[in-house]
Amino acid sequence: MRIKRFRNLFFYLATIGIFSVLMVWIIKSGKFLETGMNVVQNESEKGPWLLFIDSFTQNIGHPLSVLLLQIITIILTARIFSWLCKKIRQPVVIGEIVAGIVLGPSLIGRYFPELSAALFPANSLNNLQFLSQIGLILFMFVIGMELDLKVLKNKAHEAVVVSHASIIIPFALGMGLAFFTYRDFAPQGVKFLSFSLFMGISMSITAFPVLARMVQERGIHKTHLGALVITCAAVDDITAWSALAAVIAIVKAGSLVSALPTLVMALIYLLIMLKVIKPFLKRIGDLHASRENLSKPVVALYLLILIMSSYATEIIGIHALFGAFMAGTIMPDNQRFKQFLIEKVEDIALVLLLPLFFVYTGLRTQVGLLNDAYLWMICGAIILVAITGKFAGSALAARFVGQDWKNSLTIGALMNTRGLVELVALNIGFELGVLTPEIFTMLVIMALITTFMTSPSLDIINSIFSEKKTVMPETGQLGKYRILISFGKPEMGRSLLRLALKFLPKSDNASSITALHLSPGNLFNKYKIDEYERESFIPILKESKIQNKKIIPIFRVSENIDFDITEEANHGNYNLLLIGIGHSIFKGSVLGNILGYAITVVNPDWVLNRLRTEKPLDHNLFDDRTRKILLRTKIPVGVLLNKGLRNINKILIPVFTPNDTFILEYAKKFIWNSDVQVTFWDALEKSDNNHALKESIQFIQHNVHHSENIAIAYKIEPIQQYDLVIVSSDGWNKQEFFKKTPSVLILRK
Repeated sequence: MRIKRFRNLFFYLATIGIFSVLMVWIIKSGKFLETGMNVVQNESEKGPWLLFIDSFTQNIGHPLSVLLLQIITIILTARIFSWLCKKIRQPVVIGEIVAGIVLGPSLIGRYFPELSAALFPANSLNNLQFLSQIGLILFMFVIGMELDLKVLKNKAHEAVVVSHASIIIPFALGMGLAFFTYRDFAPQGVKFLSFSLFMGISMSITAFPVLARMVQERGIHKTHLGALVITCAAVDDITAWSALAAVIAIVKAGSLVSALPTLVMALIYLLIMLKVIKPFLKRIGDLHASRENLSKPVVALYLLILIMSSYATEIIGIHALFGAFMAGTIMPDNQRFKQFLIEKVEDIALVLLLPLFFVYTGLRTQVGLLNDAYLWMICGAIILVAITGKFAGSALAARFVGQDWKNSLTIGALMNTRGLVELVALNIGFELGVLTPEIFTMLVIMALITTFMTSPSLDIINSIFSEKKTVMPETGQLGKYRILISFGKPEMGRSLLRLALKFLPKSDNASSITALHLSPGNLFNKYKIDEYERESFIPILKESKIQNKKIIPIFRVSENIDFDITEEANHGNYNLLLIGIGHSIFKGSVLGNILGYAITVVNPDWVLNRLRTEKPLDHNLFDDRTRKILLRTKIPVGVLLNKGLRNINKILIPVFTPNDTFILEYAKKFIWNSDVQVTFWDALEKSDNNHALKESIQFIQHNVHHSENIAIAYKIEPIQQYDLVIVSSDGWNKQEFFKKTPSVLILRK
């Protein structure tokens, strides 16, 4: 082996040395070839450092460098404001819109004009616009695929009535508002028809993705109400985008009669897409429905259809986004196929490109233009008309078709959500010159407020119509024991269930285990979510069947996973929460450790705990999510470090401090409820002086059928012989001991 290494090293050094000398000789010899070539010699008086500074300055100002810096700034800012919105239980789209406004002339441009001019120079905005348009095209393609046309057929009667009422009422009110605002706020040369149509369409839009996410997060997506409101939003989406395409055609042509050729071409386009392209794509989808068959040429074909459809609607005159939306709706009706295709498109569109659109919108939004009371009064009137038309219109229509008042108001609140889809329509109107900067800003503010108010409105409605619940005594008083399992990876759920079952008697039907799985996501994806929910619970449901113990599964999409876990644990009347330990992305490297510590110190939760004089958990021992759960949860928590936990026959309980005696309460459950061998290890050899520990162990020994299964050790046997080690969170600080242990359960009071 040493001879081989020496030989390889000799060959490497010889090769590098010989060919380096050869390259130097070629360069020196090649200088003689410059004779007669009029080569300009660099005789600058500047030193190498000044030359580097000049080159560095030029590189910073290069269009590509500016664009990359803009993307970095936009993504970081969008992530910060999205995080803030998660904290206040608002959709991330609001944070991204606010991030755009902050980076635009309303804040940065107003108070730091030099920074704004350097970061977003006027000549760079075209590149930003084109990239954001690509993001929108991909986004609308995904939205089109999200629509489940089968659901529309099954629930079309009620949904069409509610949806079309929620469009026509605010549309009419918007046109009425245009009657009073046209002379003051319409651009010069714009006809009243064009201005009023865009005011109407801006009032009548519902953001299908945001609405669907809220329905999913609130756990009503599988109820009749959830299915109805999603169907209403889907019908609204199709109708609103068709109406928007017609409005664009009329605005560009100048009148309805002049727009007829464009509308006829649009109708021909629709017939080709539905009667020619859709059957062709269905055939391909049937043949390539699996991940293995979905090859690059097939994906390229579908993306080509998307681009060709967008191109067709752009040159027809009804905007490329309508073509992208239409391309999504005609994709093969195969859930697995759509899931694969959405996964390939969604992340790049949502994470990278869509934030560019929000900031580009923010650069156009100038809140400073609303500089007097009259303008803010008009802005308030726009918001009032928008809420009245959409909220009240949807609620009254829902009540008319037979829904009770609670469901009707819930539908109204959800349909009043506008979000990103509203911004798309507003930007189109701004680009066509139909909206002035002042009215554009007012409508952006309206979109923000109506989206922001959805969650509080739903909470108020639920509070008003909440049923009075009978106060039940605590589970401990009834002899029940309720365990909440929260898992991410399916196999972790199986391991946590095996562990939880050891806490409960096999014949105890009163006690229960609830399995909670939260899925993060930026966009509601029905196909991905439904399939993901089923796959996530397969291992744990299979294990529950083997163990003959039913569990209560809970699945939700969450914007703030650690917060939702603690909310469920604190308000679900549980006795114990079991979670798996996470893996921090900041561990394993010098830079990662530095960043991990820095982020921990600036974390608001860490700061608040320090102010409350609580002892913060060591940032090196747990990942950020686990640490937050431990800090916020008000019930006992068990954190499982899983190293392939299967059978639990031998358990080691090391006692590092006198405070660790609380673990014995959990040891009793293991010993009484299952036939396991438990060894108590007095790691500090103080059990003789620790009377509480000694008495507890003696009590357990005298009150179990198999006292031989209990042992006290002062010297530890080979650690690998145990299946599980149970330790307190304080004992877990001695991490060097646990490097070679089997699976570990870390318990916190």
